[in-house]
Amino acid sequence: MKFQNVCLEAFGYSLPEEIWTSEQIEQRLEPLYSRLNLPVGRLELMTGIRERRFWPRDMRPSQPSIASCRQALSAAALDPSRVGLLIHASVCRDFLEPATACGVHHALGLPPACMIYDLSNACLGILNGMLNAAVLIESGAIESALVVGSELGRGLVETTIAALNRDQSLTRKSIKDSFASLTIGSASCAVLLTRRELSRSQTRLVGGVVRANTRWHALCQSEHDLAGADFQPLMATDSTELLTQGVQTGVDTFADFLTATGWTRETIDRTVCHQVGVAHRKLMLDSLGLPIDRDQATFPWLGNTGSAALPISTARAAEVGALQPGNRVALLGIGSGINCVMLACEWGTTAVGGGSC
Repeated sequence: MKFQNVCLEAFGYSLPEEIWTSEQIEQRLEPLYSRLNLPVGRLELMTGIRERRFWPRDMRPSQPSIASCRQALSAAALDPSRVGLLIHASVCRDFLEPATACGVHHALGLPPACMIYDLSNACLGILNGMLNAAVLIESGAIESALVVGSELGRGLVETTIAALNRDQSLTRKSIKDSFASLTIGSASCAVLLTRRELSRSQTRLVGGVVRANTRWHALCQSEHDLAGADFQPLMATDSTELLTQGVQTGVDTFADFLTATGWTRETIDRTVCHQVGVAHRKLMLDSLGLPIDRDQATFPWLGNTGSAALPISTARAAEVGALQPGNRVALLGIGSGINCVMLACEWGTTAVGGGSC
């Protein structure tokens, strides 16, 4: 997919104020650690994640999503009446029905003619939403779109800790399938896309490629759908095989990405990968032949925030000046399933608004 008339106009993000360090999580796992004689410090050592953030238990995804959208609209100084599409694209949602996008649409005062729906695809939801929006903007059907997602990881982490402490049959080997769940954090990010003539930023979305390698869809699975309940799931993740197959899917997708864009490894100025942990980041970039010093990471202080991870890392890179006008930026997304989305951007002056929620 190639685009001539689509710009990334602004990002908005919201972060929780409550911080959990990896050391604190291990303290909560003291019964398990004592029984299996596990060394304290292994969680941060293996993942590179020193802390993550959580919202209160009664927070609904729509609440930070509304805040993030407002941040994006304010940063771009765009009138909400010009938004023709709203996609809520996180794993977490308020209810089974109606769409979480409904509550966000109402709170933002978006026009009745604005299309709204939820979209979910594990860690790739927001990137998929950006592609959907880009197609509609490029066609001339709409002139701007908001894509937003908010991940609430607290229930997963708390449920995992309780299950690990409770199950006396667990061994050092069998706990590995639950380990990835302890890396999860919470965050919210919104992306405002506009038609080029409307854009002040002139950060152009050049194009994108996708790949589905669903042979490996069972490597990372939650329990049944718990949206609209207490959202306290358990996850089972074969982290080793998921890393291997995810990286291979990324390598295959990146070959398509270079062909579609006409870019080379040498002409890519900055990258932003999905934020899983230190081992995934190093292996992915090494396998793609890309230097790690050009990549932007937030997982050390946010953990893995699912669909919000890559967009919020891109927003932070712009906010701290790591992305400069004229930069060629590759957004390299991989999600369980296994699915891959890679987007190419020619950077301009995209605005960023962010804060706590």
